[in-house]
Amino acid sequence: MDLLEVLHLDELSHGLANVSMFPYFDMAHYIVSIMALREQPGVLRLSRVSPLACWFSSMLFCFGGAVLSAIMLAEPVVAPLSNSTSVLLASITWYLVFYCPVDLVYRCAALLPLRLVLTGMKEVTRTWKVLGGVIQAHNKYNDSLLVMIAVGWAKGAGGGLISNFEQLVRGVWKPETNELLKMSYPTKITLIGAVLFALQQTHYLPVKKHHLMLIYTVFTVVNKARMMLTGSSVSPFAAIESTIHKTLFSGHSSYAALTDEVEKTCMDKGAVNRTPSAKKSNEKGAGKHTPVSPVKGQSGSLKAKDESENAQTKHSKKKN
Repeated sequence: MDLLEVLHLDELSHGLANVSMFPYFDMAHYIVSIMALREQPGVLRLSRVSPLACWFSSMLFCFGGAVLSAIMLAEPVVAPLSNSTSVLLASITWYLVFYCPVDLVYRCAALLPLRLVLTGMKEVTRTWKVLGGVIQAHNKYNDSLLVMIAVGWAKGAGGGLISNFEQLVRGVWKPETNELLKMSYPTKITLIGAVLFALQQTHYLPVKKHHLMLIYTVFTVVNKARMMLTGSSVSPFAAIESTIHKTLFSGHSSYAALTDEVEKTCMDKGAVNRTPSAKKSNEKGAGKHTPVSPVKGQSGSLKAKDESENAQTKHSKKKN
């Protein structure tokens, strides 16, 4: 882009594109991911009861994107775990976050300044993962824009997309937390990145790759830092999402409005018709007298007859 060249950011974009993610950025990704796992309810207790299940969940948090993208491309699922150095680094990070004496590593990493830095480095790795997934799909299906978007999205946000499977490893089943039902901010921003990089790879977006990497990385890092500092979880795209949903997916139309009015009119007429009939029934009920039971009348006359006979007997005895 000419604007980046004018602002002397072209060299910066080239430098960012050539930065190696291993080991520092990868380590930041592992620390932030495992800390996010530890902060979920019941995980700390699980780490004491079943360290193996806790370790496996941590590896899914760290390598979930690579595993999911491998499944989508019909590649070996264990291929992401073939890099022994990365698995060893993630395992050491897992042990220090959960079992370090005095909980020193977690307490230090949880400090806001350090956590801001680690989270920013993790967002940088998101750019490389999304781009790597798009290029990986482009090499196999160079004309399929949808496949490139799907694989890039899976590789960048796989940890969230397979969260239900990861929960099963911990013995938890919460289908309502499915990311497809209610996407979180990382999943949304990863999907947007996958769309942009896929359009750039297919030359529908006239932007150089390293320039797009710089723009996307700066946006994700700055926005994530803003959300952490303000304590806000609201997506910056909330207004756009609401407008699109109301315009395209809310189902409002002139026909729907007409049918709603007709149904409302019918309901009102039904209520009016029911009201006079209810009044008439109440008036009829008020005009009627409750009949006396013939059994009760007979029992009353018999009782009076017995009393009169008793009185006559007593009177005759007195005379005698």
